[in-house]
Amino acid sequence: MKHIDYIIVGDGYAGFFFAHQLMKNNKSFVLFSEGRKSASQISAGIINPVVLKKFTTFWKAQEQIDFLKDTLNEIESYTAKNYLINSPIHRIFHDGNEQNLWLKKSDNEELSSFLDRKFDHLEVVKNDFKTGKVNQSARLQVNGFFMGLFDFLEKKEALIKEKFDYEKLDASSSTYKNFQFKHIVFCEGMGVKENPFFSDIAVIPNKGHHIKVKLSEPIPKDITIKKKHFLFPTDDGLHFYGGTYDREQLHYHIDESAVTQLVNGLSEIYPYDFEVKEVNFGFRPTVKDRRPIIGRHASYKNLYVFNGLGARGILNGCYFSKSLYQFIEENIPLDEEVSSDRFK
Repeated sequence: MKHIDYIIVGDGYAGFFFAHQLMKNNKSFVLFSEGRKSASQISAGIINPVVLKKFTTFWKAQEQIDFLKDTLNEIESYTAKNYLINSPIHRIFHDGNEQNLWLKKSDNEELSSFLDRKFDHLEVVKNDFKTGKVNQSARLQVNGFFMGLFDFLEKKEALIKEKFDYEKLDASSSTYKNFQFKHIVFCEGMGVKENPFFSDIAVIPNKGHHIKVKLSEPIPKDITIKKKHFLFPTDDGLHFYGGTYDREQLHYHIDESAVTQLVNGLSEIYPYDFEVKEVNFGFRPTVKDRRPIIGRHASYKNLYVFNGLGARGILNGCYFSKSLYQFIEENIPLDEEVSSDRFK
C-alpha cells in the first residue's frame, strides 16, 4: 500500500492548479487523467477581467489576475516555460453608443485599470467604430500549459493515465486500489455527474464550439480580437475563433448550427476568404450564480469537490485552488460565495 497525501481526480484547470498548490507545499499526490480532452484543454485560454457585453467587471477580478501571474511564474520554475501570452483583447465597437458607454465605465474605480480610454483602429478586420483595449487581459498558451504539466507530472511519477473507478474507492478506510490517502479532491467538470459522492452538485452543462481557420489575409499580431467571439492566432499557423454557448443541444457531436453561427460571426468582421480546418466542442461546468462550487462531502470528511469554474476556468481554477488548500490544511473557511454549503 502506497501512502500519499492527496488523490486528484480530473485533468482540467481545477486539477492542475490544485496540484500546483500541493507541489508548493511539499504534499505527495497522484493525479488521475482518463486521457480524454477536457473542456479546459480545448478552451480559448482567454484571461479577461471585463464582461465585454456590458463593460463591467466581476468579483475579485484584480486579485485573480494578480494571483494568476504569480502562479504562472511559479510554474515556470519547474516547467522552464511561462505560458502567459501578452496578447491584449481589442473589443470591436458596434456603434458610437458603445464607445460612449466604454468611456463612461472607464471612469468607474473598479474598471479604470482595465478599460483603456484610447481607441484603436485595426487593419484588415472591419471596425468602423474602432476598438477598445482591455488592459491586463492576456491569453494562456493552453496546449503548452497542459503538455508541460502532463510531462512534468509524468516524470515525477504523479500522473496516472486511467479513468478513476469509483467502485474501487473505500471512503471509510481512505483507500483506493493500492493507495492509502489523506484527502481526495474531485475536479471532474461535467464528469462529476457520474460521481456517486458529488453527482448532486448544481453544475449546468454549457456546450461550447470553436473553429480553427486558415485566413487568406493576415490580421494584426499580438492581440486578441473580440466582437461576437474571440479571434487570435494559434501555434500551428491557424486562427482560433469562438466560442459559442448552448445549454440546450447537449449531445456529444458537432452542432452544425453552431458552426454556421461561428462562420457567420467571423464573416462579419473578416471580409476576406477563410477556410475552416477544425471544429471542436466541450462542456463547460457552469453554475447559476456564476461562482465555483468548492466543498467537503457531508459524510466523508476527507472527500472534496472543486468544480463549476465556467467560462473563467483559468482565473477561477488558479485563484480558488489556494482557497481549497487552505480550507483543507489550515481550516480557513471558504468564502460563502463559493462554498458548496450555499445550496443547502
